[in-house]
Amino acid sequence: MNGLALHERFAESASWRMVLPHTAAAVPVARAMVRTALSEVEHAADCDTAELLTAELVANAVEHTAGRGPIELVVELLPTGCQVEVHDPDPAPPGQLTRPVMEEPDLWQEGGRGLLLIRALSASCGHRPTPRGKAVWFTLPAVPAPRRPL
Repeated sequence: MNGLALHERFAESASWRMVLPHTAAAVPVARAMVRTALSEVEHAADCDTAELLTAELVANAVEHTAGRGPIELVVELLPTGCQVEVHDPDPAPPGQLTRPVMEEPDLWQEGGRGLLLIRALSASCGHRPTPRGKAVWFTLPAVPAPRRPL
């Protein structure tokens, strides 16, 4: 190829799956997996945002799901960006992920903003039932490579 291609996208999808323990120790492991997956592709989604939103999904799965079953993290890199899913054993849908927010979170509370962050920072988000519970997901668009000097 001659010249500089500024907006090339990777042409194929790639995915990573990891089973995580139903403990708080799963959060840094999930962040590391997302960071590693996104570093594999030159035009991936914003890594900092992907790590933050993944940490929120995993922390919610650990804190708010019934049972002690494992949590599964799925990271899929697509030509258009990435999708991250967190599977957990509780079939109940996550709080205010896709419904309009009826009241603002209490400014003095430590928690209660994770789903708002996911809604605000992702291109799209949602949840779906699975045979063993549910999957909660978000997508981020691909970020073009920065200009390189000629």
